[in-house]
Amino acid sequence: MAHWTRDYVRLPGIPDEYIAQDGAPRPVWTRFFDAFAALTPADIERRFATADRHLREAGVTYRAPGEIADRLWPLSHLPLLIDEAEWQQLTAGIVQRAQLLELALGDLYGEGRLVTEGAIPAAAIAGSTEYLRSVCGIKPPGGRYLNLYAADVGRGPDGRWWVLGDRTQAPSGAGYALENRLVLSRAFTTLYKSMNVERVAPFFEAFRESLRASADRDEPRIGLLTPGAFSETYFEHATLARYLGFLLVEGDDLAVSGDRIHIRTVAGLKRLDVLLRRVDSNFLDPLELDASSQLGVPGLIDVLRKNGVVVANMPGSGVMEARALLGFLPSLSRRFFGEDLKMPHIATWWCGQKAAREEVLSRLDEVAIEGAYGRGVPGFPGNGPVLAGELSSSERQRLKTAIKDRGIDYVGQELVRLSTTPVWDNGRITPRPFVLRVFAAATPNGWTMMPGGFCRIAEQLDARAVSMGDGARAADVWVVSDKAVSAATLLPAVDTVRIRRIAGWVPSRAADNLFWLGRYLERAEATLRLVRALGAQRDSGKGSSIAHHSVERIQRLLVTWGATSQSTRAQPTKIAAEALQSEEKFGSALSLVRAAQRTATSLRERLSPDAWQVITEMAERLAQEVDDDDGVISAAELTLQELASFAGLAQENMNRAAGWRFLEMGRRAERAINTVRFARQFAYDEAGGEDLDILLTLVDCQITYRSRYLVGPLLAPVRDLVVLDPYNPRSVAFQVSALNDHIASLPTLKEGGLIERPQRLAVALQATLTTAEAAALDTKTLFALEQDLLNLADAIGSHYFPHGPNASRPEKLTGLA
Repeated sequence: MAHWTRDYVRLPGIPDEYIAQDGAPRPVWTRFFDAFAALTPADIERRFATADRHLREAGVTYRAPGEIADRLWPLSHLPLLIDEAEWQQLTAGIVQRAQLLELALGDLYGEGRLVTEGAIPAAAIAGSTEYLRSVCGIKPPGGRYLNLYAADVGRGPDGRWWVLGDRTQAPSGAGYALENRLVLSRAFTTLYKSMNVERVAPFFEAFRESLRASADRDEPRIGLLTPGAFSETYFEHATLARYLGFLLVEGDDLAVSGDRIHIRTVAGLKRLDVLLRRVDSNFLDPLELDASSQLGVPGLIDVLRKNGVVVANMPGSGVMEARALLGFLPSLSRRFFGEDLKMPHIATWWCGQKAAREEVLSRLDEVAIEGAYGRGVPGFPGNGPVLAGELSSSERQRLKTAIKDRGIDYVGQELVRLSTTPVWDNGRITPRPFVLRVFAAATPNGWTMMPGGFCRIAEQLDARAVSMGDGARAADVWVVSDKAVSAATLLPAVDTVRIRRIAGWVPSRAADNLFWLGRYLERAEATLRLVRALGAQRDSGKGSSIAHHSVERIQRLLVTWGATSQSTRAQPTKIAAEALQSEEKFGSALSLVRAAQRTATSLRERLSPDAWQVITEMAERLAQEVDDDDGVISAAELTLQELASFAGLAQENMNRAAGWRFLEMGRRAERAINTVRFARQFAYDEAGGEDLDILLTLVDCQITYRSRYLVGPLLAPVRDLVVLDPYNPRSVAFQVSALNDHIASLPTLKEGGLIERPQRLAVALQATLTTAEAAALDTKTLFALEQDLLNLADAIGSHYFPHGPNASRPEKLTGLA
């Protein structure tokens, strides 16, 4: 394997990144491949498999534009390497560019001299939907328009870095860059340390501290605003929120009260000081921007006017992403700094000006046509550039006509050849084009760069642009130092932290999702127990009319729960298979586990990797094709074990804060409801030993019953154990008692002295169960108990998960004693 470094020319293609301008291998790559070549092929494959397994188990995903299904994150197994000296040059260019764009934004939304003095044509600004008139005249709370800036860069044929595009709206990729680093540094721990790779933790720490310092109180509450779980990059949002310690919120989680933004929590509205947004500007406020938006916060722009919240980046900052402005940045650099851009961008002509338009039309086959303000070219399909040479004659003429008629919407850009980097492909190294996104954060001490970035690698050698939706893969970026790098972490020194033991209050949406996560998992467990019981009756009841009667009852319950549509006359094995794995039936075990998985997706920042892995493995197991009857039962039993594992993780690893309580409340409420339904079906007034035995199996009480009673299953003792026994962790009474404890620990939203509806219902239920006698329980009483439990579950939802105008501050009542 040593020929990979010392005899690299034997490869069919040489990556540009490996070879410097003088034709010699770059030293940083030589160091890497010398160490890489010392690994055996088996060791390499094992490390690659470790990286892939981590991505799969951690659920690292993304969603391509226009798709609804998540894809596994396509991480390249080799990093992109940049030496320290070259990185310093790149840093100087990016920092200068960030400063320039900040100054330009301050003028465009402030005095407007750039437009009035002709430095930027008014049409170049007015044509952008990202120029927000509502923001004009607002001084950014915190003092900055840009808190985070990113630039897509590529290396040109001369070895220099060129800017391909600016990202000032809500730059994405930093969270994926962090995940790439975590995965690859674990897979190649020794190699990573020996290469002296600069750590990325100090960048995130500086960014977090800058947001904290921008607020107007010492311990601000910071939220990361996400469009939600259906966003293309939701995993990244959850990763950043968890890593930085921010609250992950959606627009519906926030409300305006007075001159401030607040988070809807289970304890009422709580003030939010800083909002790191990942929602485009136009969707932030339906009152003053896009009225159809359901992602924003009504009244947010007015709160900005009143200096009530810091929004990073400031709404309207996305105007600087317009390609129409690229051609004016060199002159702006000379205007503001008295110097040229340290890092040039690809030559761009905005067709809104006559001279530039004629230049583009005269060289139409030599340039790429891009949209001046957004993704894609107006009037043409796709999100990428249009190459006139690849169009039919009629389409080419249509393009020319469109540019002549409305040149403001188009730019011409020089065709660029992307540099290539080494990738591992089918056991060998091959070159692939790449684009690097680098990040800079504004801090009180100036701009700081992330040492690394987010690299996207194309699959085809002739790729002109790289998008994660076009079959690309991602790569970690290592900035390599010549000297040892000190280990860095996001954790501050112990003596600088004030010790805190407060649990904090969970946002209403997160509490809602945790509550339903618990309910979905309990429903899945109940269905799985029925499937297992059905299989046991199949094996033990051949030729028995009593067994046939019990099987029918199990089947009827599965039909009622929406787990199967099969007739009770159908084969039990067929019913069991459908109840286990049907994708169409909402009550099947597979559908319920997938519902839990979707709900858990919205809780990524709150679930441990182990908990997420258990949920993922359950969904994968139930989706696997089962060949025979024994396979159905085996799959049900294994999934029940995994559900027990999740319950154990929640019990032992989750802090006893409000989030854990709502997860537990969901499980307890659903278990109580399901247990009553089991009791109605199998402990009915005329139930015999066969049905009672099934009930004991369904609620896992066979051992307890036999240790207490030396007789077979009898109606009154079984009903007492399953419904009324407060010591039995599977009984209804136990669940109601737990619900009472949890509700009593939650905050009250009214201070009039009266207990609130959820607690009132729970206390009444507990009193009923405490005073009830097993001999008095009948089918009618059990049905009434089931309805009371359903009402309690609904009361919890309507009280603690309010939306819209129902979410209000807790009352503050004062009076004389």
